[in-house]
Amino acid sequence: MNAALIEKYGNARLPRYTSYPTAPLFSDTVGARQAADWLRDLAPEETSLYIHIPYCRAMCWYCGCHTTVSHRDEPIRNYLRLLQQEIAIVTGLKRGARSDERIAIAELHFGGGTPTVVAPQDFVGLMETVRSAFDLQPECSVSVEIDPRTMTAEMADALAASGVNRASLGVQSFDPIVQRAINRIQPPELTALTADRLRARGITALNVDLIYGLPLQTVRSCIETAEEAMAMRPEQVSVFGYAHVPSFKKHQRLIRDKDLPDAWERGEQAQAIAQTLISAGYEAVGLDHFALPDAPIAVAARTGRLHRNFQGYTTDACRNMIGLGASSISRFVQGYVQNEVPIGAYARQISQGELAKTRGYALTEEDRMRAEIIERLMCDFDVDLEPIALEHGFDPQGLVRGNARLRALEADGVLAIDGARLRVAKDTRFMVRAVAAAFDAYLQVPAATYSKTA
Repeated sequence: MNAALIEKYGNARLPRYTSYPTAPLFSDTVGARQAADWLRDLAPEETSLYIHIPYCRAMCWYCGCHTTVSHRDEPIRNYLRLLQQEIAIVTGLKRGARSDERIAIAELHFGGGTPTVVAPQDFVGLMETVRSAFDLQPECSVSVEIDPRTMTAEMADALAASGVNRASLGVQSFDPIVQRAINRIQPPELTALTADRLRARGITALNVDLIYGLPLQTVRSCIETAEEAMAMRPEQVSVFGYAHVPSFKKHQRLIRDKDLPDAWERGEQAQAIAQTLISAGYEAVGLDHFALPDAPIAVAARTGRLHRNFQGYTTDACRNMIGLGASSISRFVQGYVQNEVPIGAYARQISQGELAKTRGYALTEEDRMRAEIIERLMCDFDVDLEPIALEHGFDPQGLVRGNARLRALEADGVLAIDGARLRVAKDTRFMVRAVAAAFDAYLQVPAATYSKTA
């Protein structure tokens, strides 16, 4: 780790760049009307589908997701009925007068919250609705996020019966001290049991989520957690830095600031996890993912076909993504649009037979160019500005000339600039968000909105 770079840049709060422009730039000038037009104009090509389940059985104090706690099944069943209504609204807009035209789906992701909080039979019913309304392609990737603490054998049966072929297991940390500090008690044995149940039913493409920068976390506990995770031999591991934004997520106020590591300690924890995983045969993918060499995401990274979207690094190359459920975001060629975040507001719109999309952003040609540059930097740590700029009608040298933020990073040895070609140095790749930010035209958004760079 470079102490000088950590000191200079480590506390900077920057976007994770899972989209560009980022969600804080969305406004109510784009909403349901534009979303309806974009759905009608959807090209006959493969599309991604994201379904948000905003319910959990307990609140983890680190959580930055849009979710709520429910100890009863009835609110969740009511929400599933709303999802089915939204599916009918969305597909009805696309079909118009043609009742036989269905949107081709190449990627389907269930996120949350905790998607597996849904009762097994209800999940099967929801998937039947999805398959009836959309044209799921033969090689469609169907993935689901799982909380092992509430995962049952019956739910594993339901996932397999529904065609799920990928699963992401939430872990964060196996350190009991850290678990108590974040209100998430989860023994490794419980996570291993969930992995075994899924594999026994043919769901073998498993991901494990880990977090560094949590309260009371140490380098040693990060290493031990990574070793416990590797013992389960998941196909890939996602490693995220904890984003402490208590002004936006009030439950994070239950985490004491004094228990959080500083920028240098966070960097050491991230590096320790990375070294542990790489030593065990995992390959680094982008900024914060690791995968076995034959995993699709590792192959995509080696061949320049890696992408980045709201789920992080992915092999998903679809240009459009339809988001269903409260707070979900849809991405179209024309722009982004987000559903109502509060479940009640979402329910009111859907119950009236209307799209619940309430805020968004219409992309300009310059936005598309900058988005492509940022995605290649985040995925490849290397970008040739010339073909991208020329494709969108801009001068590639103009992106470098006068870019003080970019030149400062060059002077600090974070990247090399050769004409219109940028390469992030291998030992400074942890700074890639700062490089991407040099191409962000909208960084006037309050810094507290974003997570720390290191």
